[in-house]
Amino acid sequence: MDNSVESLDALIIGAGVTGLYQLHALRKLGLNAKIYEAGSGVGGTWYWNRYPGARFDSESYTYGYEFSEELLQEWDWKEHFSGQPETERYLNYVADKFELRPHIQFHSKITAASYNAATNRWEVETDDGRAANAQFLIAAVGILSAHHMPDIAGIESFQGTSFHTSRWPKEPVDFSTKRVGIIGSGATAVQLIPEMAKMAGHLSVFQRSPNWCLPLRNGPITDEEQARIKGSYADIFKRCRETYAGFIHDADPRSAFDVNDTERRAFYEEIWAQPGFAKWHANFSDIMVDERANETYCEFIREKIRARVDDPEIANKLIPTDHAFGAKRVPLETNYYETYNRADVSLVDVREHPIKQITPQGIMTAAGHHELDVIIYATGFDAITGELTRMNVRGESGRTLEQAWSDGPTTYLTVMTPGFPNLFIANGAVFCNVPRCAEVVVEWIRDCLDHMQRNELHRIETTAEAAQRWTEDSDALTRDFLFDKADVKSWFMGTNIPGKARTFSLYAGGAPMFRDKCEHVATSNYEGFVLK
Repeated sequence: MDNSVESLDALIIGAGVTGLYQLHALRKLGLNAKIYEAGSGVGGTWYWNRYPGARFDSESYTYGYEFSEELLQEWDWKEHFSGQPETERYLNYVADKFELRPHIQFHSKITAASYNAATNRWEVETDDGRAANAQFLIAAVGILSAHHMPDIAGIESFQGTSFHTSRWPKEPVDFSTKRVGIIGSGATAVQLIPEMAKMAGHLSVFQRSPNWCLPLRNGPITDEEQARIKGSYADIFKRCRETYAGFIHDADPRSAFDVNDTERRAFYEEIWAQPGFAKWHANFSDIMVDERANETYCEFIREKIRARVDDPEIANKLIPTDHAFGAKRVPLETNYYETYNRADVSLVDVREHPIKQITPQGIMTAAGHHELDVIIYATGFDAITGELTRMNVRGESGRTLEQAWSDGPTTYLTVMTPGFPNLFIANGAVFCNVPRCAEVVVEWIRDCLDHMQRNELHRIETTAEAAQRWTEDSDALTRDFLFDKADVKSWFMGTNIPGKARTFSLYAGGAPMFRDKCEHVATSNYEGFVLK
């Protein structure tokens, strides 16, 4: 290993969707930019999460990069909702096409980053002993990166195979004769469970809280569809720019009560038959803010669940009772409910019979012991802020991000926090189809650094007042939403992590408003920032 200190204009943390585009954008400016990546390959989320069933919930053609027309025309998406292997291939293709790989340092996990006010540079250390400094530090670490392991006694004692879904083994695992237990029933588990049921000798699902799951309705993209998509990209991305969440779906302007019961039922059936998030984002406009409207949809979904699960008792256990539809992240599924009709699949309700401990041979609940050969932790993430607060990032005063955000993150435009000059947060922390809003952030940072270069400016920092105002205004945007009223354990609110401050960490004003505010700040001479 080279023990010299690498000196850069910009150091980007993470080689995922955002980091790759940020590297491309900054190198086109002529900056000496480089990515430090903990893994052995590019992909970010799509590198780490390689569990069976992992795939987009966004339509593939709304998830890929918009910035290159050539790339759009070269790449053929195979499925309407791409699986992890194809998505990882896509991001590797991007890294090679734009010659990014020589500027990525793999196997380099950031363990510390400190701002040196005397030199106006960030000093960075990695877990393999590397050191670097950079004028600008850009955290493109994603919103679902810091995986969460539950606090269950005896985890280390288990003598079988165990791992978190986001650390799935790269080499194939033979589950064919294994007794497999999955802890969790969130979006990851909902994708994994139907696939694992096909592979395991016996599957036990340990569920704390069921979710409102919607059918994905995936399928291959035909040659005719491929041609139509490639001829429509301008319209597709225009549509994404216009909608609240950056998808091709947008809310029906009507209330659920603007129509009678028969018409409402017909509308629900119509969107239910559509693929993807149409069943969420193209619903009536008051579904996410009015409890009575929400309940009409919940009852419709209950009927759908009961129709797909043979055992009425199991069906009832799979129906949420602790939160409204959309109050937690809504999973999309393929044959999820039918999986529980299999004789080799068991559902364990851990609210009724809590997990007491992990034993050397399995899981002990209040109702008895479950002998297992494999335990898979589908227990989610310390979302949005977790990867940053675990990284020992110290600002100008020596205070860490973990300390600064102990009561919840305070940012301006989601991209910068007071006391941490020249640190940009490029994780697309917006309630949005992630790549669509991440591209907005990447391009805003690119234009900001270009402005600083042209004007011989070397330091940028948000004011405390601007960050406080942005954070308060962002918090106010969530008050009408049911996810802010629900007392549920959700990564939306950070309440899935014990001790984490309860706050909605995604900007909820919508993608068009977020883009407009970013543009306004830039054209107002970076109002709310101090540039020196």
